[in-house]
Amino acid sequence: MQKLLVIGSVNMDVVSNVKQFPLPGETIHSSCTKFVPGGKGANQAVAAARAGAACAMAGAVGLDPFGDTLVDSLTEKGVQTESVLRKEGTSGIALITVNEEGENNIILSAGANGKVSEEDIASLVQWEGTYAALLQNEIPWETTVAAIRSANAQGVRVFLNPAPARELPDDLFPLLDTLIVNETEAAVITGVKVSDTATAEAAAAWALAKGAASIIVTLGEQGCFFASAAGARAAVPAFRVKPVDTTAAGDTFIGAYAAACADGLAKEEALRFAAAAAAIAVTRPGAQSSIPDKAEIEAFLVSQS
Repeated sequence: MQKLLVIGSVNMDVVSNVKQFPLPGETIHSSCTKFVPGGKGANQAVAAARAGAACAMAGAVGLDPFGDTLVDSLTEKGVQTESVLRKEGTSGIALITVNEEGENNIILSAGANGKVSEEDIASLVQWEGTYAALLQNEIPWETTVAAIRSANAQGVRVFLNPAPARELPDDLFPLLDTLIVNETEAAVITGVKVSDTATAEAAAAWALAKGAASIIVTLGEQGCFFASAAGARAAVPAFRVKPVDTTAAGDTFIGAYAAACADGLAKEEALRFAAAAAAIAVTRPGAQSSIPDKAEIEAFLVSQS
């Protein structure tokens, strides 16, 4: 089986649950605090592996005690970790506050993620046997761009989720098989304020005109919109569930979608599969701990048919 290579961040999430977010200068009590392995790269790798993909992770953790925990967590969840480096200093840390509605605020400390270099990727990555590379924006941008160019030069499909959001250089769009963004990221990249399917389609048209082969715009409870340069269009609704914690919903969607693409599913089927995975994830607390496996996703889809 060909593998999916995820290149990106590995974090320890420090998650505090509160009734409501604090105001500036306000001190409030948390009902509980948990230490949960996370990071956009690691979350997406776990989501892909649990959804059935052969998945490897390339990135870095620190020499602190979190480093062992983070690598062990990836391995236990079926992700290959031979390309996760150890760097001097601390691992990446995300300070996450979750309110009673399941919404979250996140502060990132890059730690070892900020030290992943272009040279690291060049020495670590073997593209043979890789069907796609999946990248985000929680390691240095120059490293991400170098990895995208290297993958594209070797004929490997590139899935890019530029989060946190940033503008993309024009010459990067033609290298992308699939650009995956939420409403906020779409607005930053395209300049189109996205709030529904119609505005998502306008943002997608902008990205396709720049040369991307396809784009997915996720719209939260409104579902997602897919468009390709070949003319395909699909609007897939979200599944209705009661959210507990939305921390890893987007990462779960993206990882599950990348896994579904390996299975050769039609685009709309792959999007429904990914939407089902995200729907399950938001009903559970935590990041990687909330991510469902393939059997759970398929059972959920059957229950919704």
